[in-house]
Amino acid sequence: MMNELWKSAGMHLVEVNEDGWLTVTPDLLRAYITRPEVHPIDTSCDEEVKLFEDLMADPFIDVPKERLAKLADQDAAYNYEVVLGFRDHLTEAGTIEGAYLRMMRSEQASIPPVFIDQMVHLIVRNILKECGDPIRLRAGEIFFREQSVSTDEGMIMLADEEIVSMHATTGGLGGIGQLLVESETPLRRVELDVLDDDNKDVYWERSDRFDMVVDFRFTQPALDAFARVMEAWVAHFLNLKTRVEPRQSVKGEQWTWHIGLDKEANQILNTLYEGEDLPEEDGQRIVALFRMWVEDEGAVIDTMRGKPIYLGLAMSDEKIIKMKPQNLLMNIPLMQES
Repeated sequence: MMNELWKSAGMHLVEVNEDGWLTVTPDLLRAYITRPEVHPIDTSCDEEVKLFEDLMADPFIDVPKERLAKLADQDAAYNYEVVLGFRDHLTEAGTIEGAYLRMMRSEQASIPPVFIDQMVHLIVRNILKECGDPIRLRAGEIFFREQSVSTDEGMIMLADEEIVSMHATTGGLGGIGQLLVESETPLRRVELDVLDDDNKDVYWERSDRFDMVVDFRFTQPALDAFARVMEAWVAHFLNLKTRVEPRQSVKGEQWTWHIGLDKEANQILNTLYEGEDLPEEDGQRIVALFRMWVEDEGAVIDTMRGKPIYLGLAMSDEKIIKMKPQNLLMNIPLMQES
């Protein structure tokens, strides 16, 4: 059953090299060439059809701008330019992880966010390929899918934002549901299943549906599971062993360095660190806090040896979490780049 985890990640399209990283293969590139934005349609010109056929035969071929300029549909030409730019970035790096690191370290990278999320999806799938804990796998979804947060009655429940939006729009009924909404027909309330120890085995068959809710309160196992995924993420990229512990507060503790796991948390932690007053509504947007220890003290800068790094995850005003997993890689105070 574990082999069926997140088939949508595309693990079957890549190969794992001796370092455990994912190599860029022709089949992976073909998956992008067949995306709806670039796949020919009935009205596509002969030049566009020929370009598609040539790329499917050899996804690595050079495609000069002059060839794209010959396409009758310049929107299609632009889409090809974007996809081919992404292809070139992947092939130059050679691995998905290498391409991801290059992207995150470059201020000039102009890769569509959806492509970046897909890369993270694939990388996390690789990292967790031996994981048998559905709660940890569900926590891993936070790395590459936006989460909608419910705080009713003191709970902190995370649900996939896309799935929540779909249910809000159509009641989860697809096209029929959309028609009902457009005709203003009332929809029944749809309750998503909460993942727990009693039902966690169903996650395997539903993993690609991303339709299970997780309890993210301090006392619940999902928070610890998320910490384990962060440890694995850092170890995979930086070959760095860390220990991450959920915390309820950082107040009154030794605080020298922090990392916001998203834009919202970064702003909130910066405000607190500077000793500025934090509006109550901003404090309520913090979803989780963590303390990270780097086990090899020689790997971090002198001023951070023997000291923890504090991590925060927060939601927007709209109660959406959009994690930036690259922050964990870019902002650890290392002596040198790993």
